[in-house]
Formats: sequence, C-alpha cells, structure tokens
Amino acid sequence: MVKEEMLLLMWFPHLLCKQHPILCSKNDPLQIPLEWYQPGDIQIGGIANHVAYIFPMLSFKKLPSEEPENTKLVLTKFYQHVLALVFAIKEINENPKILPNVTLGFQIYDNYYGAIMSYRTTLDLLFKWHKFLPNYQCGKHKNVMGAIGGLTSITSLQMADILTLYKIPQFSYGSFEPEEDERTRFPSFYRMVPNEALQYRGIIQLLLHFNWKWVGIITSNDDSGEHFLQAIETLFAQSGICPAFIEMVAKAFQYYDFEQAFSGMLSKIPVLFDSKVNALIVYGEVASFTWVAAHIWIAAIWIPLSDFEYKGKTPTGKVWITMAQIDFMFTDMQRNWDIQMFHGALSFTIHASEITGFQKFLQATRPSGEIEDGFLKDFWEQAFECTFIPNSSVPMEKTKLCTGVEKLESLPGPVFEMSMTGHSYSVYNAVYAVAHAVHAKYSATSHERTTVTALNFDPWQLHPILQRITFNNSSGNQIMFDDDGELATGFDITNLVTFPNNSYIRVKVGTLDPQAPRGQEVTIYEDRIEWHRNLTMVPPTSQCNDNCLPGYSIQKREGGKFCCYDCIPCPKGMISMWKDMDKCDRCQDDHYPNMAQKLCIPKIQNFLSIAEPLGVVLTCLAPFFSLVTALVLGIFIKLQDTPIIKANNRSLTYLLLTSLLLCFLCSLLFIGQPNKVTCLFRQIAFGIIFSVAVSSVLAKTITVVVAFMASKPGNIFRKWVSKSLAHSLVLSCSLVQVGICMAWLVTSPPFPDLDIKSLDAEIIVQCNEGSVTMFYCVFGYMGFLAIISFTVAFLARNLPDSFNEAKFITFSMLVFCSVWLSFVPTYLSTKGKYMVAVEIFSILASSAGLLVCIFFPKCYVIILRPDLNRKELLIRAKQQKFS
Repeated sequence: MVKEEMLLLMWFPHLLCKQHPILCSKNDPLQIPLEWYQPGDIQIGGIANHVAYIFPMLSFKKLPSEEPENTKLVLTKFYQHVLALVFAIKEINENPKILPNVTLGFQIYDNYYGAIMSYRTTLDLLFKWHKFLPNYQCGKHKNVMGAIGGLTSITSLQMADILTLYKIPQFSYGSFEPEEDERTRFPSFYRMVPNEALQYRGIIQLLLHFNWKWVGIITSNDDSGEHFLQAIETLFAQSGICPAFIEMVAKAFQYYDFEQAFSGMLSKIPVLFDSKVNALIVYGEVASFTWVAAHIWIAAIWIPLSDFEYKGKTPTGKVWITMAQIDFMFTDMQRNWDIQMFHGALSFTIHASEITGFQKFLQATRPSGEIEDGFLKDFWEQAFECTFIPNSSVPMEKTKLCTGVEKLESLPGPVFEMSMTGHSYSVYNAVYAVAHAVHAKYSATSHERTTVTALNFDPWQLHPILQRITFNNSSGNQIMFDDDGELATGFDITNLVTFPNNSYIRVKVGTLDPQAPRGQEVTIYEDRIEWHRNLTMVPPTSQCNDNCLPGYSIQKREGGKFCCYDCIPCPKGMISMWKDMDKCDRCQDDHYPNMAQKLCIPKIQNFLSIAEPLGVVLTCLAPFFSLVTALVLGIFIKLQDTPIIKANNRSLTYLLLTSLLLCFLCSLLFIGQPNKVTCLFRQIAFGIIFSVAVSSVLAKTITVVVAFMASKPGNIFRKWVSKSLAHSLVLSCSLVQVGICMAWLVTSPPFPDLDIKSLDAEIIVQCNEGSVTMFYCVFGYMGFLAIISFTVAFLARNLPDSFNEAKFITFSMLVFCSVWLSFVPTYLSTKGKYMVAVEIFSILASSAGLLVCIFFPKCYVIILRPDLNRKELLIRAKQQKFS
C-alpha cells in the first residue's frame, strides 16, 4: 500500500497533496525565500507563480518521523514569466529613447499559490525595505509605479485588493473572465490579454467549423469554472451543441484517499474516452491540465499493463481544445510522461511575437553568485534534475551535481520553452506599458524640474495616460487598452505538434479577431492542422450519433439531449441536400428529387415529339392513311360513272372520303410541342371534321332507309328521296358541332400550359382545354352522332342495298364506337404525351375503321372484280332480294 501511494504521489501530486503555507521564521512573521530585487530610480513589482509546497496526507496512525517528507514543487515553465519581466527592464534601461537618465528597477516575489502569501508579497512590494511593517515605509521610498501579476484569477484579485487602495496600476497577464463589477471595484486593474468572453465565442465557432456537436468539458471547480459553464452552456444551446459530460477539477492542490482517488479516475475513463466524444474542452489552470494528463496516462499506460484484456479499449486519440490560461506543462514528477498524448491539440493562445534578443538572453542565464535571482537555484535543480549542495543522506553515486553550464534549450517543452510564450509576452508588454506611461509623465515635467523632482509623482497619476496609451513594442505590434482596461487585440489558434524527444512546437492555424463581423471572428487554416496520430478520420467527428446523410432528416429522441437523434428517410417528393438537416425540403416546381432524395434534378419537358419513336410511328401513319384515302378518292372520282359508285350516292362518298382524309391529317396537329395555334385548332378541327364524317355516314344510312321506304307504292317518304335530304342532314349535323366549337373558342379557348404536378420527373407541356365542359360537349356530340349512325345502320343492315353498303356501315360504326369507348378510360388513366398518343391513335384507328369497312369492299370489286361492277348484276340482286 505504501508503495502504491508513493507511485501515485510521483505521478499525480495534485491528487495526493494539498497546499500548505511555508513555515515561519523566528526573525520575520513570514519569510519570503524566493525574490529577485534590482534597485532603480523607479520600481516595477511582480508576483510570480513559481513554487508550490505539497504535503502528503497525514494518517495520524504513524510517528511523525515515519510520515513522508514535504515536497517543494517548482513549476519550471513559469520561470520564463520572471525572465520576461527582467529582460524587458534590461531592454528599457539600455534604450536611450525611453526614460533617459532614469533607471528602472524591479522586485519580484513568489506567492506560492496561496492567498496569505499573495497579500504578504503584495504588501512587501510597497513597504518592505529592511523589515516588514505594514502600511509604513521604512527607510528609502521604493517608488513603485506598477505591479505585474498575477497569472491566476485569484492571485490577481488578491493583489488588486491591496493595490487598489493605493491606486497603483496593476497589470494581470493571465486570461480569465472578469467579474461583473471588477472595473468599478478595481479601477487600477489592467489586463494584458483580451476579455475571456471572446474565447467563448471562438470555441463555439471552432466547434461549428468542424461540426463537433457532442463535446466533453473539463473545468476547474471554482467560481471561474462555474461562470465558464454558465456562459458556454448558454452558447451551446443557441448553437445546437451538447456537452457529453462535464468534469469539475479541483483547482488547488488537494489530496484524496488513494483507493478513492484511483477508483474515481478509473470510473471516469470510459466517460472521458468515449469513442463518440473526440473533442474535449479543457478550461482552468495547471491543475486542469495535469488532471487530464493523469487520466490519459492511466488509460494509455497503467491499465494496459495491469489489465491485458483492457488494452486497446480506451483510445487516446482526442482533440483537446484548451483555453489561453492553460499551458502544456509537466511538473518535475511528470516530466517523463509523453507529451505526444496531446499531439494535435488546438489552443486559444495569447498572441505572441518573437522578441529579438530574448532567446539569447535565456541562453545566457546561468547560476551565478553575482545575480540576486532567488528563483534560479530551485528552477535549475528541478529543471535539470540535479543539486548544487549534495545531500548527505543520499549516496554520492546517486547524486547528480549541477554544473551551472547546463543549457536551457536542452530541456523538453513541457519543462521549459525557449520561445516566448503568450503569458511571457504579456508580461513583456506590461513592463513597456508602465515605462511608456512613466516616460510620458516624465517628459511632461522634466523641462521644468530636475530629474529627481521630475520623478516625484504618484502612481495614480499614470492612469489617465494608461487609459489612452498606444505604442508599438519592439516586434512592431500595437499595444493599447480598451475602455474596460483590457488589451485591445485577439487570440491566436495554435496546433500542438509534438516530437518523439518530448519537444513540441505551436503552429498557428487560425485567429480569433474581435474586430471581425459577429459570427465570423474565427478564421481556420485547416490545411495546416496536424491531427492526433490515433484518429481514424481527420478531421474527426464528435457527435452523439452518426450524421444523418443527405436524403434523411433528424428526428429527436424522446427524453434525450437535443444533439442525440435518429435519422428518418425524407418523405416522397422531398429532399435533404446536407447532413443533419432538421427537416426535408421540397424541390422547386420545375425540379424533382433524385432516387437518393438528396438533390433536385431539373424536370424534362414531356410532350409527344416527332423525334421520338412513338412520334415517328404516328407521324408516318397519318400521311400513310391520308395517302390511301386520297388514292381511294381518286379511284372513285375516276370511276364515278360505274354502277357501284353511282349506286351509293357519289356526293356523300366524296364528302366522307374527304373528311376522312382531313381526319388523318388533323392528327398531325397533336404531334410536337404545343403552341398557341395548335392548341387553339387541334380539338376544334378534329371535332368538326369528325362530325362531318360521322354525319356523312349517318346520311348514307338514312338515305338507304328512306330509299327502301319510298320504294313501296303510296309511301310518304317518296318526296324525301333526293340528294338534298342527305346534304341537309350532313349540313345540319355539322353546324351543331360548329356552333359548339365556336362557343368554346369564344368563352374559354384552349391554350398552351405546363403541368408540373402530375408527373414527378417531368413537366407536361400540354394544351389546357380551357373549359372541360366544352371539351366533353364536343366529344359527347360526336358520340351521339356515332351511336345514332350505328343504331340506324344496324337496323338497316338487312335492307336491299347496292352491294349491301348498310352492312359495311354497321361494321364500320361498330369499330368506330369500340375505339372511342375504349378511348375514354384509357385517356383518363394516362398523362402527358401518352394521353396525346391515345387520342391520336383513336383518331387514326376510328378513321381507318371507317375507310376499311366501307370502302375497301368496293375497291375490291372495282379493282379486282370489275366483272361484278355491272348494272345488270345490281338489278338482278335487287329482284332476288324482293322475291
């Protein structure tokens, strides 16, 4: 058990240990061992977050001598913040253009991550000279013109509690959400970073850019973490994003029972490494980062070694999205962990530019007795894992002595960086802000006073200057504050690219610009991003369920989060063109869905074209039958004096053949794309011509009946036997149809029209009949004439007639009526060009029936049996009929 506790202490000190103030000295109420002082005409103070003391849990079951020793934990990476302040002051003192003949000094303390030390060191900045007396300046006036700190929100506010009383400008370099009344409570408070609320909008736009709707949140368990959750969850709901889980991490260094801590972490691993949650937001400070690292280490290293069956079940390929306050830093006890677990992380970082000479300044940093740097010794020993003073309790062969010539550039990135970090860049700019403000005030008074008296002004007099100050730093970037005392700039979006030697670089892959239009603040250069090597797809997906593909729409799950849904196919006639559509849309009227229902296709025009096979066939049939009809008509005209032609009323025969010829030709009006002319005349021409043809057939039939009745002596029908009866009958019957058609044209004429609804994939180019009633009146009248003709012919089929024409008329009208009776249901059940084709076929078939049944028998006699075409045979046939 002791062994396991020691292992956990080495790997996860923040879980086993809690913060504890350092021990008091006999000479001072509270000794401050870590400080760096450099005298000057004016002073700039700094509060760093450099060291934390951690203490193991006391069981009270052992002797004090048997309890584990206290441990000093140096956050080596934050030492660069101290060096950035010193470097900036060194540059200013060497620059004759800023504060000439004035030397800047500094005094930097460490607050040991504790409230007591934050207040104590802040007071020391103002009053300590040889001995600490609160609110009393002992000895020489320190002339502090500004204080820089802190990195964390709590440290900054603790400093502000004191500095605001003396109206001394304070410059915080950490990125955290300000309190609502912070500017009112702390008017001397300035931020060297933009407002954290800008990052919230950036996170939302980043998630939406990659369509990450199912994300994990890891945040600090404090007021700032609560505020972050309230703000981000509101933005999530507005943007259709859901938190898959929320984990609260203790911000301070705390401890738990070993078994409870370890079992707690094991229980959270399945949640943290859910295969559907590939994007995880980490908010907070150092503790949040080390908490994540611990769980990744357990998932990737500990569990596979201790439980073989568990191996491979917890993928570590995730996209970690970190806020600007978080730095990729390992403590001394975690330095052997592999930083590649965070490969591909996306971070909102404080904009930083490389400062000329800073890396050389870092390389020149060496332990030396001449430099009063109280931070360097502890940093050097933990960073390089060596010691300056051997411990007598440790064998010499196991002791690594520090030589002082070790190189900072050899340290891995999680321990120390040679490139200036965003926080160090903020410290650097804060020093220059104080220097430029003092320079402006100094320049305004120095022409009237000596150098000593020119500097004799109070720090509060710098506030009007700081509120409107604008300057360019040595890298050319403009520095200025907005009305809220925050730096008026944006954030960079960086991608963490790691290497096998545990080093890394940050690649800029985007920007967060507060000046951009609302909703467009984030710019992402996706081609620059290098994703985690364990991801199976890049960019990865992070959703509660698979995307609803085009052709499907979202259906919310009952009682579940709104990001979790089912996918249902789009209803017929509707599409969804994109993934995860809330609802399917209808295509425009002139488009239709494809088979997959994911895009709209323009509808093609549907009409009976002369270029398609059906149109070609019908187009050829109409002239063919017209030619045959013309040939029959020519034969009858040429042989008009033969008995068989004279016996059947030649004028009616010519009229019938002519009308049939026109019937065949009028079918051509139905072929091709409808236009105003064809629509106006095709049904009218067809109705009138067919009425003339049927009237002619009726007249021929009635003529046979009247002629038979008139052959009886004393019959009243004798006076009706003449050509005028037949002509009058044809004319009167036809005029009725003409009247109907004229009324149709006057009241509601046909016109070209587009039917976009009847067929899914086609637009029917048709002739709108204008008035359906008039259309059926025309057809109904033709049907009425046909039925009368068929009835009369059927009744007269056995009457004596020249060459038995009544029988032929009966057969022809039977064919005619059959065609048009079958036409009605067929016509009504078809659409588009096939409806037109049915009508054309009915015209050709009925006309051909009349032609064949009435005239082909006569043509047979005229052409093939001329011996039967004699008057004697006709007279003999009649006599035999009456006998």
